Amino acid sequence: MIGYLEGKLKHKAPDFIIVDVHGVGYFVNVPLSTFYDLPDLGQTVTLNIHTYFREDALLLYGFRTLAEKEMFLHLITVNGVGPRLALTILSGMSPDVLRQSVQAQDHQRLRNIPGIGKKIAERIILELRDRLKIKTAKSEGLELPLLSAPGAFSDAFSALVNLGYRPAEAEKAVRAAQHHLGEEPPLETLLKESLRILA
Repeated sequence: MIGYLEGKLKHKAPDFIIVDVHGVGYFVNVPLSTFYDLPDLGQTVTLNIHTYFREDALLLYGFRTLAEKEMFLHLITVNGVGPRLALTILSGMSPDVLRQSVQAQDHQRLRNIPGIGKKIAERIILELRDRLKIKTAKSEGLELPLLSAPGAFSDAFSALVNLGYRPAEAEKAVRAAQHHLGEEPPLETLLKESLRILA
């Protein structure tokens, strides 16, 4: 699984780029927010990567910030929102604006994005409202930081999804493992505990 890429920017377009890493060109899908922040061709680019497996392909999605990657991972847990639509959403609004829109239950702002209809907007707000709170949420009477340890959490979640677990059950397992192990466990420990919970 690829979680991070650093190399020379060989090609850039609004929806994808090619990164040359020691002579190997990686095709990476990106949102417009990342595209706008890219350096000139030939310069070094660094991206946070989500590796997505399909039956017929292995796809890479790249983000300049961890906040974008984490929001992307949240979005693809929503029923009806795939990676392509998640990129479109992040191309239309920043993670902070999306969080504010969800908290304000601003359906219309979400529906202004191409591909987002009434039902998808409602699902995004319903399924992400509690997860995207800036403050901590209480689960079973205990404080759980919703967006803590983004690197380990995101990578463990991504690994479980790539192993074939449904996004919702993968996220639930990683959150339970994170709660059991403490706020910032190493990725290996977090993944091992998540798999134990799912077994």
